[in-house]
Amino acid sequence: MNSAFRDVIFVNDITLLRAWLLALAVAIVGSNGLEALGFLGDDGLTRQTFAPIAAIVGGYIFGLGIVMAGGCGSGVLYKQGEGTFAAFVAMLGFGLSLIASYHGPLQPLMQFLKSYKVSIGTGDDAIANPALWDILGGPDYKWIIIAVVVGIMLPVIIKGRPFGKQPKKGWSWSLGGLLVGLVIIGAWWTSYQWGGRARGLSFSGPLAESMFFFLTGDSGARNDQLFSILGYGSISWSSLYILGVPLGAYISAKGLGEFKLTTPREAAELLRVFFGGVVMGIGGALAGG
Repeated sequence: MNSAFRDVIFVNDITLLRAWLLALAVAIVGSNGLEALGFLGDDGLTRQTFAPIAAIVGGYIFGLGIVMAGGCGSGVLYKQGEGTFAAFVAMLGFGLSLIASYHGPLQPLMQFLKSYKVSIGTGDDAIANPALWDILGGPDYKWIIIAVVVGIMLPVIIKGRPFGKQPKKGWSWSLGGLLVGLVIIGAWWTSYQWGGRARGLSFSGPLAESMFFFLTGDSGARNDQLFSILGYGSISWSSLYILGVPLGAYISAKGLGEFKLTTPREAAELLRVFFGGVVMGIGGALAGG
């Protein structure tokens, strides 16, 4: 996301933005399709409560942290697999501030800002976590709303010639976007099948849980299937892809001949990325991921 929006502003290139839009379109249609077909159990997709102040303030803080840390939550994880030491330092700051926000001294502030919530309806008919169609007419309009949203994205995607000439090295933006979208769909289903509930794919909560596991032996996860690793402790199912993302990035980088251990030339950069990770963790916890 950092690269996609940065390229639009600074180099007038929307290639990565097209990949992001394609992944989003595939994920929206596919995940809601899984829910409609009953593959995600009775609870279906876990939609967050709409807390606008927390979302806006947290999103803004998260954006600041992304720029300083050199990548978003997934970015600092996959860059480790490429050999970037600064990304490892950023991840430490990210994880520590997440723990402080979820369980530590910042928790009261988080709860206060998240207490301003928007719901639809009143009494027993109230919807605490409304979807877009709940606001614009009700569940009968669900697939109409989805078609409109995806339809807005499609012209931008198609203009990039997704089926055109493929690059000589690596994947095209369209194949990358398609695969990311499919991974997101798969994450909803697999988290329901093996994690106990449809949790999907996020990095803030699972990173905090994985760090809790390595520090204390207990991930502290709620409503997520727990496992022991070689008989030690209990780690949440969703924490496992915190380990998988750097591993997958390493395999990819080695296969493309791009793996290289790199360290910053100046200590000031390590301080910057660490502080960026701290800021990003606060924003991510506040915004809900």
